[in-house]
Amino acid sequence: MKHLFPTLIILLISSFAYSQSTLCGKHKKFNTQLKSNSLSLNQIAETELYDVHFYHLDLNMNNLSTALSGTVRMDASANVSLDSALYELFSGYTITEIRVNGNAVDYSRNNSAIKVPVNAGQNEIFSIETDYSGTPPTAATNPLGGAGMSQDDSPTWGNDVVWSLSEPFSAYEWFPCKQSLTDKADSSYFFITVPSNLKAGSNGLLEQVVDLGNGFSRYEWKHRHPIDYYLISVSVSSYVEYNVYANPVGAPNPILIQNYIYDNPQTLINFQDDIDETVDFMELFYDLYGPYPFEDEKYGHCMAPFSGGMEHQTMTTQGFFTKGLTTHELGHQWWGDNVTCASWCDIWINEGFASYSEYLMLENLYPNESAGHMEDVHDNIMNQNGGSVWVLDSLNENRIFSGRLTYDKGAAIVHTMRYMVNDDALFFDILRDFQVTFKDSTAYGIDFKEALEEATGIDFNPVFEEWYFGEGYPTYSLLWQQTGEDVILQINHTTSKPNVTATFTNDLDIRFIRPGIGDTIVRFDISGNSNTFTINNIGTIASSISVDPENWIINRIGSIVQSNELGLNEPIMEDEISLHPNPSNGTFQIKNLKNKAEVKVYNLNGKVKKTLQVNPNELININDLNKGTYIIEIELINNIKRLKIISI
Repeated sequence: MKHLFPTLIILLISSFAYSQSTLCGKHKKFNTQLKSNSLSLNQIAETELYDVHFYHLDLNMNNLSTALSGTVRMDASANVSLDSALYELFSGYTITEIRVNGNAVDYSRNNSAIKVPVNAGQNEIFSIETDYSGTPPTAATNPLGGAGMSQDDSPTWGNDVVWSLSEPFSAYEWFPCKQSLTDKADSSYFFITVPSNLKAGSNGLLEQVVDLGNGFSRYEWKHRHPIDYYLISVSVSSYVEYNVYANPVGAPNPILIQNYIYDNPQTLINFQDDIDETVDFMELFYDLYGPYPFEDEKYGHCMAPFSGGMEHQTMTTQGFFTKGLTTHELGHQWWGDNVTCASWCDIWINEGFASYSEYLMLENLYPNESAGHMEDVHDNIMNQNGGSVWVLDSLNENRIFSGRLTYDKGAAIVHTMRYMVNDDALFFDILRDFQVTFKDSTAYGIDFKEALEEATGIDFNPVFEEWYFGEGYPTYSLLWQQTGEDVILQINHTTSKPNVTATFTNDLDIRFIRPGIGDTIVRFDISGNSNTFTINNIGTIASSISVDPENWIINRIGSIVQSNELGLNEPIMEDEISLHPNPSNGTFQIKNLKNKAEVKVYNLNGKVKKTLQVNPNELININDLNKGTYIIEIELINNIKRLKIISI
């Protein structure tokens, strides 16, 4: 979901079933969080006694009022022997009848909680049908929600629309359901009966439109993929249908992009070029993230008058069309829909990656705009000093959908992790593999950390402690001195939230600017708030240096001072020994080596990548290693070791 303008969320904490369980335990992959702002902890526990398999919503609607009526069927299986099942529906609806396995039953109702007898053995399937009617709540009638179903007219185009938006806790405001992120329904049908001058858009494939002969038509949508409760959707208005097709490399068939656009002569004309560009975005993400998860059905858009978009599975609800908004919501089909956050604490899985999709679109299709975009993202993050990407209070909607932390910082740290992997081919392999591993399922932020570690061999614990769970950002200051072809560099940093995150230990690029020769970027392994490095044989004297020139890290720059008072932190033995050239193109020599020595090549995470026995004047070749910065350890006969930094 992407809102471009803030909305007022009224939170009445005293009304929540609020306890310590509301706070997600950051180091626990599988923890028990409160998933609802309308049920008690005991009621939530009851909903976990069964798994949902199928929803069939059969509703009567129009575009002038949110009032609705109809029947919703929920098929589920008992996880244990189950006398009764509890589900949710807003208390303001009139329930005409509830049937279990086709038979009318008595039921109990406590506010939004409905309990029905099912008498199901373990693993037994049961079906609950609820006949109901009424008007969904508004902010006035339900201060803790009121966003599940809305009606408004477009201020620009004048069209009346009714549309759903259930994220995070509002699905029960318009249909009977179980609101649990980790329990996706295996499939869902949505039949919407509307006046025949209207269209109704929803998830999956439109299998038929039935003319009922009484001035009404029934739109029958069927979605045969797992779906989370808040991604089930409907939008009703006077629409025209405009379709295009994407043809990604490797796709078995063209992918339908089905658009319901306001039936206004100027609307499609105004947005057609922007809608057409969805084809390019689909083809790009198909390559970067892997096959479109729902390519056997469709992707599409339903217009509705709100200031942003909502990634309803296979058919985003969107207020307008810009390349940033459209790519964000399309990115969600992989990050949020196919793979969904397992807790609202880990909304980064959804919004961080969808927001980074905007950057990837610019990087690949509008490269002149990508650097400025990331600079704007970083500037917004640093408007305040603190805040973590991980969400402590999983019921606070303002915090869950913080533009600064969840969206911008969420995207920025994906960018940093890409930099830490230091291999784009591998990084995007990790993203594609993650989509396969967690397909049709849910994931925690820590799951992505483990995927990074498994693929790279790098310990990402510090990165997650500092950037995901931690708060703030570093401010870097440099002292440097060049003597001949050698440079001594001291990198110091402070942090904006030192009481939470005192040190950031991510790698850092420094650019050495050498007029007439060409700039050299060297990557340094930052292990503390002050680190001193020596770079040998850098060549022509640098005129100046800069920090993080390609903007991989959220940071501010303090002072950069050239000083003649720097010295090495440890004595240097046998000063005549050096690497040449350094940086190199992958081949170099150890100058003035007198005897045979053992040479170990480390990456910046301390992993040995190569061990060599080297003779004096021997040419060393490490071109078989990936491009990057390495530590060269030279062990001499007298056991003296010299550490050198060399970039290839």
